[in-house]
Amino acid sequence: MELTDLLEIEQIKQLKARYFRLMDQKRWDEFAQLFTEDCEQSWQPAPGESANGGRGRQGVTDFIRDSLAGMRSTHHGHMPEIEITSPTTATAVWALFDHCTQDGAGVFHGAGYYRDEYQKIDGQWRIRSTHLEAEPF
Repeated sequence: MELTDLLEIEQIKQLKARYFRLMDQKRWDEFAQLFTEDCEQSWQPAPGESANGGRGRQGVTDFIRDSLAGMRSTHHGHMPEIEITSPTTATAVWALFDHCTQDGAGVFHGAGYYRDEYQKIDGQWRIRSTHLEAEPF
């Protein structure tokens, strides 16, 4: 691994940290800028299930915003396995744990793994695709 790879990996870590923070703070305009224009998202709400999470920057943002409507959330991404696949592409797997409350009516804890693809555009890393696989616990 080259030193430049470590710098790129750190930039991707910062990108994913912003993803979680801006999502939890519901700062949707800033959140949308983390994605490529043609990004894709899919989501596995439970083992054996799947859901299309939207296509395109606005579609993905709308899906996540609507999924968290009426909720307070805290998402944590851990233990990233990031691979730089070219000067402008990368992949990663992130462990996820989240804590959500819905209008004080209940608490939801989730866990799983994000499988992401990234693209570097005009010197900035963006999320090209993200797939969340739920894990029972």
